[in-house]
Amino acid sequence: MKDIGLKFFECPLEEKLQYACKSGSAASEGYGSRMLVKDDQVLDWRDYFDHHTLPLSRKNPCRWPHHPPSYRETVQKYSEQMKLLAQRLLTVISESIGLPSSYIQEVIGEPYQNITISYYPPCPQPELTLGLQAHSDMGAITLLIQDEVGGLQVLKDGQWITVQPLPDAIVVNLGDQTQILTNGAYKSVEHRAIVNALRARLSVATFYDPSKQTRICPAPELATKDSPPRYREVIYGDYVSAWYTKGPEGKRNIDRLAVDS
Repeated sequence: MKDIGLKFFECPLEEKLQYACKSGSAASEGYGSRMLVKDDQVLDWRDYFDHHTLPLSRKNPCRWPHHPPSYRETVQKYSEQMKLLAQRLLTVISESIGLPSSYIQEVIGEPYQNITISYYPPCPQPELTLGLQAHSDMGAITLLIQDEVGGLQVLKDGQWITVQPLPDAIVVNLGDQTQILTNGAYKSVEHRAIVNALRARLSVATFYDPSKQTRICPAPELATKDSPPRYREVIYGDYVSAWYTKGPEGKRNIDRLAVDS
């Protein structure tokens, strides 16, 4: 995956623009640059290619790059393996807090999976920008691979900690919907990507999310008299719309669903 992604982003701009995202759409399939730019926010320094891989009805591989020749086959195989891994992890999470092993998967229903390859070019003034703004992922679970350059940081105890790249490792980021479903037992991680002046960086994120019509709320088994619901119910499509309309800005989108204590 990292190899085919790098070969695509090394192509001339004219070739990459053949697969450009639909103008004006925040989550369309294809090649794009600097998502979620606002005048009053730090600019993202990033090119990306977003693939809609699940459900199959969303997939449009005819718009995927033809170079390198193995591109489509590689993405399809990777998509299937990441789906299986996400399901295994969600099973473990459900069981670890006393829920039926299939609980989270059943709530999610038919998953929506996106695979986004991100390319962060060298930045002449890295102190003035971010590769990707601070945010928590809005879905259920994200599986990330990154190259040896690194640049992923997570917020812990008010400090930004760099996630050092490990060969062949997959970084697991829990999303906001898992935090809601587990009534806060598991928390989504606030993270960002930084850039450097000398080397380009590449990462591949697989987002495993509910469909837009899915209703998400704390599991009834976890929302009891002694531990009441900490989050209001939300339709996932509405959550996504708010995320793109207002921008990520840390974890403010899930914080607005918090029930006042």
